[in-house]
Amino acid sequence: MLLHDTSLIFGRYLRQTLRSRFQIFFGILMPLLYLLFFGPLLTELPLGSTGDSWQVLVPGLLLQLGLFGASFAGFSIIVEKSTGVVERMRVTPVSRLALLLGRVLRDALLFMFQAVLLVLAALVMGLRAPLAGVLIGFAFVGLLTVSLASLSYALAMKVRTPQEFGPVINSLTMPAMLLSGLMLPMTLGPAWLDVLSHLTPFRYLVDAARDAYVGSYATAHMLYGASVALAFALLAVTAGTRVFRRAGA
Repeated sequence: MLLHDTSLIFGRYLRQTLRSRFQIFFGILMPLLYLLFFGPLLTELPLGSTGDSWQVLVPGLLLQLGLFGASFAGFSIIVEKSTGVVERMRVTPVSRLALLLGRVLRDALLFMFQAVLLVLAALVMGLRAPLAGVLIGFAFVGLLTVSLASLSYALAMKVRTPQEFGPVINSLTMPAMLLSGLMLPMTLGPAWLDVLSHLTPFRYLVDAARDAYVGSYATAHMLYGASVALAFALLAVTAGTRVFRRAGA
């Protein structure tokens, strides 16, 4: 029943996404601009054992794609509430967990596709990374998308207007981006900033993805990153489902 309901919801939103090429390709624009205009600036930067500039930047951009894209996914719920879609779903027998999973799996597929395009562009510009490392990076993007999209939808169910939703998301995503070391390893900064960055879960995902891109898989960073990503996804989906059940969406 859950799988059937989830596939129905997933199919509905996937068809909706496929009809919007703007949504598919515009989301990759900001990471691609960073890749084109910021990446060349790092080529002469001494990064030590963290890898070359592309092995440092590309994993961060992949997670940036998930961070910003999935965090703003809840805007669609606000639109659906205003147009009565949520109200119509409320009276159906579809599982409330499926209503959430169908949406977040569509989001995960979308951002994984965009991540593939980003990596292909990075390969043209000089990225060299093992296939296993690239695939691990995609897995982190998928888990991060599931986590943040779940929380974004949960928040959107609680607010009434985009004007309430947007500032909250901005106030959370910008510090997360700056403290997670998406652009550069936090170890290059002062000690107090490096310590502070460990308070955000995204730091562990970034460090793990960078290890994967240099072919280091059996590391503490990988263990912490995988553990945090899985735990964060489980907690986020649980919290999101609870909100959907209470709202009767």
